[in-house]
Amino acid sequence: MTGTRTRVYLVAKRILDLAICVALLVIAIPVILVCALAIRLDSPGWVMIAQPRTGRDGRRFRMLKLRTMLANAEELKPQLAHLSVVPPPDFKIPDDPRITRVGRFLRATSLDELPQLFNVLRGDMSLVGPRPTSFDASRYELWHTQRLEVRPGITGLWQLEGRNVTTFDERLRLDVQYIRRRSLLFDLELIARTVVVVFRRSGA
Repeated sequence: MTGTRTRVYLVAKRILDLAICVALLVIAIPVILVCALAIRLDSPGWVMIAQPRTGRDGRRFRMLKLRTMLANAEELKPQLAHLSVVPPPDFKIPDDPRITRVGRFLRATSLDELPQLFNVLRGDMSLVGPRPTSFDASRYELWHTQRLEVRPGITGLWQLEGRNVTTFDERLRLDVQYIRRRSLLFDLELIARTVVVVFRRSGA
């Protein structure tokens, strides 16, 4: 993608992000409020969390999510590290005991991700892009830094095609593939595929 084409694409992508976010928030804000009430009734603690994540150019930002775990989930993490099924710096436990009852539903339906629409409005994220990492860019290897060339996204190629990959390197290959193929049409395709996946899970 040439310099001029890249600039045109980035402007169009930003306009698309803003237009879709504004339209979705009309529906999303009432849904977020209902989810927040359910979280409050289910377990004590904040209903929304702001997780430190790594974004474009390695800049750290606070990614918003509805809380799906116990309020002391981070404190319990060291005790459960031996159960992680992915190599560091990633962390994943099957049937994570820190996830609340309401949290399991929110994750299954992806409703916990709705507050990230505000991150998109702020410019921290895009609707489509590599998923932002919880760990700092200082832990990246040199070739990993390719993913820092673009804004991280709510959805992307890894979420749609890489659910079975287990390592950061494997996810990075999908991120690089997205960066090389990125275009407005490809972004629209990934957004449409995401909608289909979310509704299929909801109906499962």
